Amino acid sequence: MHFRYCSIYSIFNPLVFTKINLKTRIIDMKKYIILFFSFINFTSFSQSNDESMVKHIFDNALQNGRSYQMLQHLTTNVGPRLSGSPGAAAAVEWSRHVMQDFGFDSVWLQPVLVPHWVRGQREIGQIVNSKKIGTVPMNVCALGGSVGTGPDGIVSKIVEVKTFEELTQLGVKNIQGKIVFFNRPMDPTKINTFAAYSGAVDQRGSGASEAAKYGAVAAIVRSMSTNVEDYPHTGGMQYAPNIAKIPAIAISTKHADVLSKLVKEDKDLQFYIETHCETLEDAPSFNVVGEIKGSEYKDEIIVVGGHLDSWDLAQGAHDDGAGCVQSIEVLRLFKMMGYKPKRTIRAVMFMNEENGLRGGTKYAELAEKNKEKHIVAIESDRGGFTPRGFTMTASDAVRQKIKSWKPLLEPYGLTDFDQEGGGADIGPLNKQGVPVLEFLPDSQRYFKYHHTPEDTIDKVDKRELELGSASMAALVYLIDRYGLQ
Repeated sequence: MHFRYCSIYSIFNPLVFTKINLKTRIIDMKKYIILFFSFINFTSFSQSNDESMVKHIFDNALQNGRSYQMLQHLTTNVGPRLSGSPGAAAAVEWSRHVMQDFGFDSVWLQPVLVPHWVRGQREIGQIVNSKKIGTVPMNVCALGGSVGTGPDGIVSKIVEVKTFEELTQLGVKNIQGKIVFFNRPMDPTKINTFAAYSGAVDQRGSGASEAAKYGAVAAIVRSMSTNVEDYPHTGGMQYAPNIAKIPAIAISTKHADVLSKLVKEDKDLQFYIETHCETLEDAPSFNVVGEIKGSEYKDEIIVVGGHLDSWDLAQGAHDDGAGCVQSIEVLRLFKMMGYKPKRTIRAVMFMNEENGLRGGTKYAELAEKNKEKHIVAIESDRGGFTPRGFTMTASDAVRQKIKSWKPLLEPYGLTDFDQEGGGADIGPLNKQGVPVLEFLPDSQRYFKYHHTPEDTIDKVDKRELELGSASMAALVYLIDRYGLQ
C-alpha cells in the first residue's frame, strides 16, 4: 500500500491535528483504517486460499494419483532404457502418448543424438589362483562407456589403492601390467548419502584413465553403495584424451571386501576379467516435452522434469522413472483439478542423463536459440522416496521467496530448503541464469538400488511416490501464482 502520509500514526499526531485540517484528517483516517483492515483480510484470505489449494493438490495425488500406475507401465512394459537402445525408443513413444492422452495443450519431440554403448554378453570376474580358496567367481559388471577386454579376457596381479595420490606414490614401477583395484568406500558417517557418493564417485568416473597413466591393464572399482551387497553397481565412466583406454568394471561391495582381504594375504593374487562391451556410433533419440499454456504470462515457463533413460541392468524405477512420472503428474493434477496456470508449465523427459547429458544440453540450447523465458526449472532425480524438501541453486531473493512458503509446505513433511543444488539435466539452464531446484526425498535407501539390477518397481512405495508428485505440484502452484521476482 502507498499512504498519502508517512504513516497511520501521523493521522493521530496532536501537533498536526488542527481545526483547519480536522475534517480532512478524520476522512483520511477512515480511509486508511478501511484500507488497513482490507489488507489484513486480503492477506488472510490469500493464505487461506493457498492452504486450501495445497491440501487439494495433496488430497488428489493421494486419492486419485496416477504416478504409480504410470511407473508400473514404464518399468515393466518398457523396462531398461539406456540411450540408443530399443528400450529408450519405446520410452520416448510411451511418454509422448501418455502426455497426449492426458490432454496437455502441446506435446512434441526434440531430436538429439546420443551415445550408444552396449554391454554385450555377461561379464566374468574371478580370482584365479588364491592360495587360500583357489578360483573364486566375483560379482562384477562393466562400467558404462568402458571398452571390452575381448574374448580372451585379461588376467593379472592386483594392486589395491584408495586414492589417486596412492597411484602417484606407487608409480609405473609398481603398477605397470597390473590391474588397479580402487577400494575407497562411500563414507558411512555422512547422513547426506549424496555427499558420501560425491566423495567416492571420482574413482568410478576417471579411475581407469588415472590407472592407465601408470601402465595398468584394467581397473576394478568398488561399487558406489553405503551397504554391503552381493550385486554390483554400474555407472558412467569417462576416458581422458591421449591416454590408453583400459577396461573398467565394478565389483559388489561384499566381494570388494573379500578381494581386499585376499590381496593383503597374497601379494601374488591374480584376477581374471572378461567383458564384451563396446561403443557404437551415436544414435538418434529425443527429449519428450509436454506443456500447459499459461493464461496470463504464457511466455514465462516453469519446467519440471526427469531423465527418461536408465542403465541397462534393471527397470530404472527410482533412477529415474520416478522423476519422469512425478513430472508428468504435476501437469496431470492441474488438468484434473481444473486449475488454469498463469504461466506455461512444461514437463520434460530428458534423454541421456546417465552417460552424456545430451538431452539437457540440447534442451538448454534450443531454449536459448528460441529466446524462451524460463523462470525456474525443477528436477526430480533422487528417487521416489519420502519428501523432505527442495535443494536450490538460485539468487538470495529467489531462495528467500521460496522459503517464505515453508509454512504452507511443512505440514506435508517439506522442511529442508537450505541445501545447494539442482538436477544435472537442468544444469545447462542454470548457466543461462535460470534458478534451478531439485526435489529432495529421503536419501537413506537410494544408493541401495542406484544403477543396479535391484532398481525395480517393487522397491517403490506408492504413497511415497505420490507424495513426491504432490510436493512438486504444490511448489509449482505457488511459483505460478506469485512468480519469483
